[in-house]
Amino acid sequence: MKSLLALFSVAVIASSASTAFAQSGEMIPPELAPRSVGKDGMVCGKVEKARYAEGSEGQPTFLYMGGAFPRHTFSARIAGANRDKFSFPLESLEGKTVCVIGKIARDASRAEIEVSSPAGLKLANIK
Repeated sequence: MKSLLALFSVAVIASSASTAFAQSGEMIPPELAPRSVGKDGMVCGKVEKARYAEGSEGQPTFLYMGGAFPRHTFSARIAGANRDKFSFPLESLEGKTVCVIGKIARDASRAEIEVSSPAGLKLANIK
């Protein structure tokens, strides 16, 4: 009985820890971002590809993380109307490690955060 109670306690603590992880401002790796859909979070990782989709509706820029496009697990989407808010070309983030902050949504089978201002995007110091 004691071992069953201990196992139950560990499961509750682990569940609480994963929820707190997504809500506490801790870094979520791009590969784990799909598990946090619907929550606010900070997804940090290397931008494998930065793409300005000039011919697409809304002219978004995508920052693909968690694998190479099209097999990535996470993307940051910056609407074309918001590109001017950034003082640098968003494509210059390719190859850099960044943190994307906001509400994690689902885009097809991947996770995504819509970034509307520079406050939602930070260069990361991950060692």
